[in-house]
Amino acid sequence: MKTFELKGELREATGKKPTKAFRKEDKIPAVIYGGESKEAIHFSVTNSDVRKLIYTPEIFLVDLTVGKDNYKAILKDIQVHPVSDAVLHLDFLHVFEKKPIVIDVPVVLDGLAEGVKAGGKLSLDLRKLKVKALYDKVPEKVHIDVSGLTLGKSIQVGELHFEGLELLNAKNAVVCRVQLTRAARGLAAKNG
Repeated sequence: MKTFELKGELREATGKKPTKAFRKEDKIPAVIYGGESKEAIHFSVTNSDVRKLIYTPEIFLVDLTVGKDNYKAILKDIQVHPVSDAVLHLDFLHVFEKKPIVIDVPVVLDGLAEGVKAGGKLSLDLRKLKVKALYDKVPEKVHIDVSGLTLGKSIQVGELHFEGLELLNAKNAVVCRVQLTRAARGLAAKNG
C-alpha cells in the first residue's frame, strides 16, 4: 500500500458555526477515530493537501500529523455536498499493526478470457472487493486471472482466495463474467 503524508491542524471548537468558518477558509473538517483512547480527534486539513488522496481510485496508508502527534490511518469516509460536490467532511480510521481493518480494494482482471476469443464480452461486475486484513497485508489492487473463463461462465467471490485476506462480499456475488454477444448467439444458431 502506498503512503500519503498529510498535516492537519487540531481544532478545539466543533459544531455548526466553527465548521462553517473552517469551510470558508478553504479547510475541510476531519476526524480520526479508532485509537486506543477511544476519543475522536477533531482536526482540519486544506483542500489542496487532500486532493490527490480523495480523487483517485487507489488506496493509501495516510501518515497523518496532527499537532505534535503522528498517526497511521486510512481514509474511511468522505462526505460531499449533494449539489456542488464540495468535500464537507473526512473520516480517518487509526490503524495498528496487530489489528485488522476492513477496506475496499480495486479489482484488476488479468489475461485474455477464452470466451472473449470465442466472441463473448468480458464484463466486470464488482469493481472493488471488501477485504479484512492487517493494514500491511492489504494490496493496492486485487488481481484476478480470467484466461480460463469460457462463454457464459463467471467468477464468484467464493471461488477467490488470497493469502492474508478475508473477503467480506457475499460468496455468490459475481466479480466478472463472459457474456454471450448477439453476434456469438447468431453464429451458434447458424452452426448448431
